[in-house]
Amino acid sequence: MSEVYAARRTRLRERCNAGGSAAALVSRPANVRYLAGIAPPGAVLLLGKREDLLVSAGPPNEWPAEGRLDEALRVHSLPRAGGDPAVAAAGLLMAQGADSLALEEHHLTVARHRAIRSVVPGLRLGDLGGAVEQLRVVKDEEEISCLRIGAEIADQALGELLESILVGRTERHLALELERRLVDHGADGPAFPTSVATGPNSGRRGHRPTDRRVEEGDFLSVCLGATYRGYRCEIGRTFVIGTSPADWQIELYDRVFAAQRAGRESLAPGAAYRDVDRAARQVLDSAGYAEGLPELTGHGVGLEFDEDPQLGPAAMGKLDACVPVTVEPGVHLPGRGGVRIDDTLVVRPEADGGPELLTITTKELLAL
Repeated sequence: MSEVYAARRTRLRERCNAGGSAAALVSRPANVRYLAGIAPPGAVLLLGKREDLLVSAGPPNEWPAEGRLDEALRVHSLPRAGGDPAVAAAGLLMAQGADSLALEEHHLTVARHRAIRSVVPGLRLGDLGGAVEQLRVVKDEEEISCLRIGAEIADQALGELLESILVGRTERHLALELERRLVDHGADGPAFPTSVATGPNSGRRGHRPTDRRVEEGDFLSVCLGATYRGYRCEIGRTFVIGTSPADWQIELYDRVFAAQRAGRESLAPGAAYRDVDRAARQVLDSAGYAEGLPELTGHGVGLEFDEDPQLGPAAMGKLDACVPVTVEPGVHLPGRGGVRIDDTLVVRPEADGGPELLTITTKELLAL
């Protein structure tokens, strides 16, 4: 993996040099991990003029066991009360003789930016912008493998829950059980707070589980994800509890399923982000559900749960191969409930079989 991290840093350095900066200071934790293999709390990565450094607020033996440091990267550890690693890194850069530095201004606070400027008044400071986030959009096969394993873990946890007795249990209890199962099967932890929604809560995006108990005839919508080696996937499914689905439940489910399928089938290298959103959204718009639709049909996943690209009506850009995204249309009818169906897929060209589905739990409307 050392060669992989070195290649990533080289690509970022080339972007910095093209933008007129001799060095870069990366402070956003997910970006630090992407470039260094690990992101200890508060640590920053300095792409210096002569060498790259991981500047940490404490020694390596105090770091949490998450990730694995690139062995080719030198670590500069500050004393426990030794100040801000970002400010210290800027000082180290001055010693290397650099005259300019690009910062992640979207992550640094104004106070930290001022502190850096006060330490290196002769250094020309620029904005790195979202350069690292842009590099992270397209995943290599090692990253996709981590997402694939995370998806398998999430599928397994969800499948086991569906085999248990659900009536009478609370949303909160079911969410906690799912998160325990994720860890039991090898996940680092949940990719995001698990959502379990029943009855009138079902289909609501980002629903926080409550003490409402599962009742017969309810829609039950579940959205969960596993983190594996730092990479986060997502799956969402909707079921009916205890009895055969009512006619309105079947009709609503079929519409959301058709929308989700349209979104999945539109994933291809070169497809515009907004066209993927439009493919799914039109199915539900035409059925009269425009008011209940979420802002986005999907988004990228990786070291963070919600990454670029954003698949929405106003999104600009086109998909590349090896970009993992979610496709997650849903409809919530106030007072009645709703449906969400959510998969994580990897964009692949048609010659390679088209989009690769990572989350494979059935999308059939099951009565549990």
